[in-house]
Amino acid sequence: MDTTLPPDYVPSDDEPFMNDQQKEFFRQKLLKWKIDLVRESEETLLDLHQDGGIQEPDLADRATTETGRALEFRTRDRARKLIAKIDAALERISNGTYGYCEETGEPISLKRLEARPVATLSLEAQERHERRERVYRQD
Repeated sequence: MDTTLPPDYVPSDDEPFMNDQQKEFFRQKLLKWKIDLVRESEETLLDLHQDGGIQEPDLADRATTETGRALEFRTRDRARKLIAKIDAALERISNGTYGYCEETGEPISLKRLEARPVATLSLEAQERHERRERVYRQD
């Protein structure tokens, strides 16, 4: 994509949906997010390696350290899953399906995409999905 964005560009409903500028805006936003997540993961791994094994003699201190490490690993796992969603969104930008609801084919609102660039469902479709999920979870 050879689209150059003005520094203050923000997608608007006044322009054609998913034009080249909007695609480039979201592509850059997703790439920056991915780079930040990868950097944070690398920093966490470096910190965990530098800490080495848990050497705390006190059981309470050891438990606190283990809990912190487990939380870091869960956070990194969430980041890994998010990176996969970012990669999928970047692929949708490439193939022209980004910004369209997977369920209805309708455009996902720009506000929703700005808040959640990896969104695959429109707000209405997401709400329906969550309602169905709650109903089945209660059974």
